Amino acid sequence: MNVLVTVIVALAAACVSAIISVFATKEWHKRNTSAKIGDAEGRARKIIDDALEAAKETKRETEEKKRESLLEIKEESIKAKNDLEKEIRERRAEVSRSERRIQQKEENIDKRSDALERKEQSLSDRESALSKKADELAKLNEIRIKELEKISGLTSEQAKEFLLESVREDVKKDTAILIKTLENEAREEAEKRAKELVVSSIQRVAADNVAEATISVVQLPNDDMKGRIIGREGRNIRTLETMTGVDLIIDDTPEAVVISGFDPIRRETARLALEKLIVDGRIHPAKIEEMVEKATKELNNTIKEAGENAAIEAGVHGLHPDVIKLLGRMKFRTSFGQNVLKHSVEVAQLCGVMAGEMGLDVRVAKRAGLLHDIGKSIDHEQEGSHIELGVEVARKYKETPLVINAIEAHHGDVEPQSLIACIVQAADAISAARPGARRETLETYITRLRELEEITGSFKGVEQSYAIQAGREVRVMVVPEQISDDDMVLLARDISKQIESQMTYPGQIKVNVIRESRVTDYAK
Repeated sequence: MNVLVTVIVALAAACVSAIISVFATKEWHKRNTSAKIGDAEGRARKIIDDALEAAKETKRETEEKKRESLLEIKEESIKAKNDLEKEIRERRAEVSRSERRIQQKEENIDKRSDALERKEQSLSDRESALSKKADELAKLNEIRIKELEKISGLTSEQAKEFLLESVREDVKKDTAILIKTLENEAREEAEKRAKELVVSSIQRVAADNVAEATISVVQLPNDDMKGRIIGREGRNIRTLETMTGVDLIIDDTPEAVVISGFDPIRRETARLALEKLIVDGRIHPAKIEEMVEKATKELNNTIKEAGENAAIEAGVHGLHPDVIKLLGRMKFRTSFGQNVLKHSVEVAQLCGVMAGEMGLDVRVAKRAGLLHDIGKSIDHEQEGSHIELGVEVARKYKETPLVINAIEAHHGDVEPQSLIACIVQAADAISAARPGARRETLETYITRLRELEEITGSFKGVEQSYAIQAGREVRVMVVPEQISDDDMVLLARDISKQIESQMTYPGQIKVNVIRESRVTDYAK
């Protein structure tokens, strides 16, 4: 019991001690916190006081800067005002000087106006005096004319006509002499330069002249092959003619078959197909169709290669592939027996030489020369002349205006717009006029000569005319009583112009006008 009481008392004492200790700790913390808060409040009041002092100092500095800025602005405004007033004074002085100059000019203008008025008055007086003198001269002239008419026995109109006639004869003579002199000088100089240029070009460009025909001949190994080509009831030859569009002539010519046709491409296709059939030995309609198809493909490759070789030979690059094919087709076209592709390559080379001699663009000249007859590759397939079709092709494949104009003007259908177009004209004529380059049929040749004689014989005073030298020269005999020596110069010029306007021919035609007087007598 006593022990229990003792334990309880001890526990109670311990609790009381713990409670007292807790309260003591809280009190200590409270006093410590209050001390810290007091220190913080002191520091805060000090910071606030420092901040208020700094603000007052900043305010004073700001007010001082503001006063300084106001003083500077005031000084600048005063300075600007002074500058403005100075500029205004200078402007006023300038305006004053301008007004004085204008006033002086007005005074000068007034003086000149007065002087002009005086001159006008003086001119008016002179005109009046001249008018009176003109009237007097007219009256005197009438009197003089009447006196001259009485003395000469001619009226004024008759005298005028007589005078005009005498003057006309003198002028005609002088004109003929002047024309002859100028033409001779110009011709000598032009011929000298042209001959040098043309001869140099021709010497530097050599081309083969091969006359093309409208038939092809295929050699046969023996005459028995003719029957196999004809076939049973002619079915083989009919199949070949139908597929190629040509005529096969099988006659008594030994070991030969003639292929006739105006289209060289069809004729060449038939020739290749027939040669392949002869080599193969099996000739029947199905085999003919097969060989014609192979020949067509082979010919297309040949055409392409021919176009490429022509472009390389002419030195022209950058052509469209379709234009290359059209060039290759020209290998199988002829003009008066002259191969068109060889002619075009030759023209391109001549153009290049002449353009180089004249300091022009050689590449453009060669291109224009090569393409000038490009329309001939399709002129038998479409309507229009080869010039119109050539211009369409050139425009379609974006050729330059210089090349298009050269194509359009190479036969004189339009005016050439550049020296390159003139060069193409000359090169085309040179290539066509080479000996043996072209051939004409007898009918065309005779027609041209007859037309030339008809043109020369249509002029007044022409007695006879003869076309000689294959139409390169015409000799005109005139009536001496109707055509004088001076008239011959004008007549030769008129005949030349008429031939140029009415005929188409390569090269040039020489016009010789001959006037001859003969007197015959007999001694008895």
